Amino acid sequence: MRLNRYYLSAIATFFVFGFISLPIKALHGYESNQILFYRVTFALLCLLGIIGLFRRSSLSAMLHQYKASDGAEKRKFVRCALLGSLFLTVNWLSFIYVINHISVQAGSFAYLVCPIVTSLLGFLLLKEKLRLPQWLALGICVIACALIGVDSLRNMLFSLFIALTYALYLITQRVLREYDRIVLLAMQVGLAFLILLSFGSTFRGTLPGEGFFYGNIFILSSMFTVLPLFLNAYALKGLPASTMGALMYLNPMINFAVAFGYYGEKASTHQWVAYSLILVSVVIYNVRWEKWLVNQPSVKV
Repeated sequence: MRLNRYYLSAIATFFVFGFISLPIKALHGYESNQILFYRVTFALLCLLGIIGLFRRSSLSAMLHQYKASDGAEKRKFVRCALLGSLFLTVNWLSFIYVINHISVQAGSFAYLVCPIVTSLLGFLLLKEKLRLPQWLALGICVIACALIGVDSLRNMLFSLFIALTYALYLITQRVLREYDRIVLLAMQVGLAFLILLSFGSTFRGTLPGEGFFYGNIFILSSMFTVLPLFLNAYALKGLPASTMGALMYLNPMINFAVAFGYYGEKASTHQWVAYSLILVSVVIYNVRWEKWLVNQPSVKV
């Protein structure tokens, strides 16, 4: 694996995401719907500020790019932008709920499953190729995930739902890789804001009066939403969805470390075996075996 700027952006994305449970868990006394609404609102304000200060030319270029495209491209853009915004909104809501009402481990497990789902969707929907070692790694991950999920069907279903929605979001971003990432993020978060606003007071609730709430929402929206989403979008510009799926394992590894080391959650023996299998699968998935074999000295008999 060659560490170019796309790989480094992907690694930074999932490293930051690995600590996202900290600001979410700090808001456990608030409704998940309300946390989501203000997270989206603050993230949108941050993105609009960035575009207004630094990316106005990119906004104009993207509008020109859209207007100059043919009908099929315009329909693809609108369809993927809307779907991506919907998947992202549902993913955020379900993840917030799981972290605050089930366990950090359950949310972490979602992102153990997500790379598998993302890689398979990249293969099925985007026709991205997977080599035999990658299929082997995915098979090991399936076994590991089955071991982790055997304790609770409910937790497994929640985790699978979170994984599927985020994987589908990644796929839509990959399709729209030709468009400016920052502007596209702002548009999709703006669409998410409109979706939530259409439900009236269901999501926004009563206006919180505590500075503690807004401080954590600002941290969640800027450091754990805008920054990693931008890094993720940039990485997708140069990496296939299957590779992003493999690097995504950094996120749950850190999440599990936070769950065990900070929140004191426990894991069974077979769960630890499963985590070890996943580490093995990550190595198998990312090693360029064909290059390694070519570079080995020949053996004479």
